Amino acid sequence: KLQDTLVMPEEQLDVALSKVCSNFNEGQYEKLQEAYNLLGKTQTAVDQLLMHFATAIHNTASKLVLEYTEKNHDQNFQKRQYPDLCKLVEPDSFTACLENLCKALWNIMYSYWCILEWHEIDEANKKSLEDSGTTTTTPDESIDCSYIKQKLEHGRIRIWQDVQQKVKGFLLASDLSSFKFDEFIHILALIQRLMDVGEDFCGSRSEELQESVRKQSVNYFRNYHRGFMEELRTFLENESWEICPVHSAFSAVHLQEFYFLRHNKSFSSSPEKSCSPVKHQSFFLKNPTKNPFEERFHENDTEDIFCLKESETLDRTHYNSDSDDSEIPDELKKDFIDENTEDIPRKMQSKVSKHIGSGRKKPVPILTNTALNVLRSFGKYMQMMSVLKPIAFDVLLCMTHLFDYYMYSVYIFFAKEVSDLKENILSNKLKTTLKRIKRDNLACEIETADSFESNNKDKIPPPSLSPAVNLEKVEDLFGLAERVAAAESLVFLAEQFELLHPNLELLIPSNKKAFLQQFCSQTVSQASELRRPIYAAVSAKTIAYDQIITQMSAVKCDISEIMSQHSQYVDILLRELQVFSMRLSEVSKKVPIPKETYDLLWEYCIKFSNHSFIEGFSQAKKCTNGGRALMQLDYQQFLCKVERLTELQPLPGKELVESYIKAYYMLEQNLEQWIRSHKEYTNKQLISLVNCITQLNKKGRQRLISLIEEGDKLRR
Repeated sequence: KLQDTLVMPEEQLDVALSKVCSNFNEGQYEKLQEAYNLLGKTQTAVDQLLMHFATAIHNTASKLVLEYTEKNHDQNFQKRQYPDLCKLVEPDSFTACLENLCKALWNIMYSYWCILEWHEIDEANKKSLEDSGTTTTTPDESIDCSYIKQKLEHGRIRIWQDVQQKVKGFLLASDLSSFKFDEFIHILALIQRLMDVGEDFCGSRSEELQESVRKQSVNYFRNYHRGFMEELRTFLENESWEICPVHSAFSAVHLQEFYFLRHNKSFSSSPEKSCSPVKHQSFFLKNPTKNPFEERFHENDTEDIFCLKESETLDRTHYNSDSDDSEIPDELKKDFIDENTEDIPRKMQSKVSKHIGSGRKKPVPILTNTALNVLRSFGKYMQMMSVLKPIAFDVLLCMTHLFDYYMYSVYIFFAKEVSDLKENILSNKLKTTLKRIKRDNLACEIETADSFESNNKDKIPPPSLSPAVNLEKVEDLFGLAERVAAAESLVFLAEQFELLHPNLELLIPSNKKAFLQQFCSQTVSQASELRRPIYAAVSAKTIAYDQIITQMSAVKCDISEIMSQHSQYVDILLRELQVFSMRLSEVSKKVPIPKETYDLLWEYCIKFSNHSFIEGFSQAKKCTNGGRALMQLDYQQFLCKVERLTELQPLPGKELVESYIKAYYMLEQNLEQWIRSHKEYTNKQLISLVNCITQLNKKGRQRLISLIEEGDKLRR
């Protein structure tokens, strides 16, 4: 009868014990332990407690998901199992349901943590009393204490496993591929925080939860990246290549997509560092009353990137991109950039084109709308990397595809034509880079849509230049304004990628850092090299070099007297260069012309002019001393006048022309050595030179021609 009498109090104690699982109360729990101790059932109590926690996790998750399921359905789903309920949650309720599920499960885990802490303190108090001789611990009490401690420690892992299973089941039950990017990132941030809580709770790496996140993320990101690549192609095909006005201190750090680098310091921690157990102060002790899933994951900062101030409008008349490194954010670690920092004044000594760089103001970054979108996407992809450690490297690969595609698009729009005509205009390193991009990222233009879908799911066809962009008007220097926007926006993207390099390294595994380094050294570094063919195209088209060569071929070089007047073709060439200078001045009133652009345009104009001189001189069938003197006179007249048109010093290619003229005076032995050491001239130019030299006999001439032809075969 006494035993039956005890059943009812024990049942009531068990009910009270079950309530502790979701709402720990220290005073109530202490009384429960005293009661079970009086009954001699402390071991039974801890066994019951663990079962109650398992039941609490199941019931809490099921009840919460059921509420969200019934919101959108009229049916009664009380009898449905948890996995079935998860599948019935509507997409628009998914995130809210997940957030509340995490909050509820946190409360249970926090209660368990408090119970662990209570027993640790209780054990410490008993030991202190025993050491002071106030009380003594019986063997049975020691056994009970050891049993409880062991059970609670093992139970910690079991509790976390149950939590993982509930969240994993909920996560995998829905297709998240159609979710908006920001919502998906928020979902990932919630799961990442839950995994951080799990690591804090029991040192678990949460492999099951990580795998479920990986599955959903791979599916989501594959669709997202494919969609953005197609969107990028559309952007590029509709891009007008006009400069997007941003303020002078603008960099990636000003875009909302990169704010997570400031506000979420845990996101920029190394994956290797995150593998080590987190100390218990992180969640359960830092603020016990605050649920970590109620904290804001990011600040809603206002983005301010456009130049709204009068002082920061695009500088048309004073532009120089030779900026100081201090203007660049320190690896994007600073929270802000002081836009009031002034540059050191620098005055350029321009002679004719004073409109370009006659003073020095802080340069405004040159950016197109598409480049800005690509930069924003870098931020989004990095956000995904920060909360998706298992696929961070795959996301980085996709991030490199974006850079590749923009770079190759700029190439085919503005540089391919001239690179096809002039073989040496591209460096070998740039050629290799462009071939690699085409091979890895671009689908063949002639493939049908069906074959594209089946064979090239990860490749995108190259874009087509918008018909609205005119690159044929000589008055506009063949689209120089658009070329500046394209080339300089690519260079700016490359600079930003380099600045993001340290942050990217922190987000990928150590064994993948070599790939990132290689991509930066072999591809990103080549962005500035693409300026050369882009601006060379303008220099090649702006002057009729072929006509100059034709006029040179009409000049007689077998004259007996020394001429005092230079040839007419020199004045024609100089006049065309002067017209080019004036047109450059007009374009600079519409868009800023960076110093690099100015220098490259003049470099190629002078290089092509010098090539024309060599080619023109090689047209001579016969040449006397008087003819050689006229060549020198013509070229010296050209040098004297062209130096007044450009600030470029020294004039590129000058020594090649002068050396070619001087070669006419050489004797056979010296000429042979000169031919062997000068590979810059064509086979035709060298043979023409040899044929015109009067001091050579027939045998010597034939020997040198054979030497030239043999050298040509070796070059091939």
